[in-house]
Amino acid sequence: MDTTQRTDQQRSADRRRRELLEAADRVVLRDGPGASMNAIAAEAGITKPILYRHFGDKGGLYAALAKRHTDALLDSLRAALDAPADRRERVEATLDTYLSAIEARPQVYRFLMHPAEGAPSEQGFDVGKHSAPLLRRMGEELAQVIEERLDLGPGSQQLARVWGHGIVGMMHAAGDWWLGERPCSRAELVRSLADLLWGRLAAAGDRVGSPGF
Repeated sequence: MDTTQRTDQQRSADRRRRELLEAADRVVLRDGPGASMNAIAAEAGITKPILYRHFGDKGGLYAALAKRHTDALLDSLRAALDAPADRRERVEATLDTYLSAIEARPQVYRFLMHPAEGAPSEQGFDVGKHSAPLLRRMGEELAQVIEERLDLGPGSQQLARVWGHGIVGMMHAAGDWWLGERPCSRAELVRSLADLLWGRLAAAGDRVGSPGF
């Protein structure tokens, strides 16, 4: 098989994988954390064994969907952090970006972060085992931004990681509670969380040559 044939086959496989992920997205939007491999296969017009051939099991499909949505969310968060505004406004924009994403697609959020209540496990699938790496990835990404842009003095790398993971944990926990109970508006939650952060973060100086935080 020559290079052109291999390239064409890879493109075809990539296109088919995207189509299957889009079918999975439609089922998740409809069924939330109760989305099953059977339902996704039916939506895609294939049999479950063919779905397994592409993703291995529900864990593989979950990981692919999680990467798809996490990549999009991280792009939006970076755009909020890079917006031409003062630090407080960028912090609030970043918090609002995360909260608006989970508010816009709550079924996707619940699929990624919560097991189906009362539903039996599928192929030994454990949502908790798979969702933790998503939060860690977001924490590491934010830590990198903090370290690159703020002058935190000695031990800055460790402090940036503590802050990055702490802020992501706060956003996740507060957002999860808010999405379930809706005790206040999104704008009120954003202001309250920004107030909580507005201590040493506000006082830290920007690194020389950085675009600021």
